[in-house]
Amino acid sequence: MTFSLPIPAEANALLDRDPLAVLLGLVLDQQITMEKAFTSPLVLAQRLGHEPTATELADFDPEALLEIFATPPALHRFPKAMATRVQEVCRVIADQYDGDVAALWRDVPTGAELYRRIFALPGFGKQKAQIYVALLGKQAGVAPAGWREAAGGYGEAGAYRSVADIVDDESLAKVREYKKAVKAAAKAAKA
Repeated sequence: MTFSLPIPAEANALLDRDPLAVLLGLVLDQQITMEKAFTSPLVLAQRLGHEPTATELADFDPEALLEIFATPPALHRFPKAMATRVQEVCRVIADQYDGDVAALWRDVPTGAELYRRIFALPGFGKQKAQIYVALLGKQAGVAPAGWREAAGGYGEAGAYRSVADIVDDESLAKVREYKKAVKAAAKAAKA
């Protein structure tokens, strides 16, 4: 993958080389900015002094991990809940995929199966699972049969709906416009 998110180059470089960093960014990408979510894996690595593995995070002392997440500036606005969630996701990767995040998609026969594996991760609802499928399909070349359908609207070619579609400043602006329109529509529906 080649990330071009509006975050420090070092954070994009980590996302480019480490599938776990991408997974953690997706886990954290809720109720905070996308930029914060996808920079936090770099901050976590800096605080640990190295890039962690899923197995390491799965086995980490929960209180120590919470302290790392909560140290200002916190990795998330809800450090306790998200440290726990990261650890839960990493336990699934460690236990079911031998600690290898890429095993989620390696040799997956269909987009539906890819979606099923991602949806089974703690905290991954329908939308987040579809975004991850779209991200893998659009930016990582993970394109099993039916991946676009499994990704729903996020898998559409030419769509600008999520992090899966951000490749430059122009696409970032389009994604932000889309999200703003969705929020406005939801607000209008409640009124």
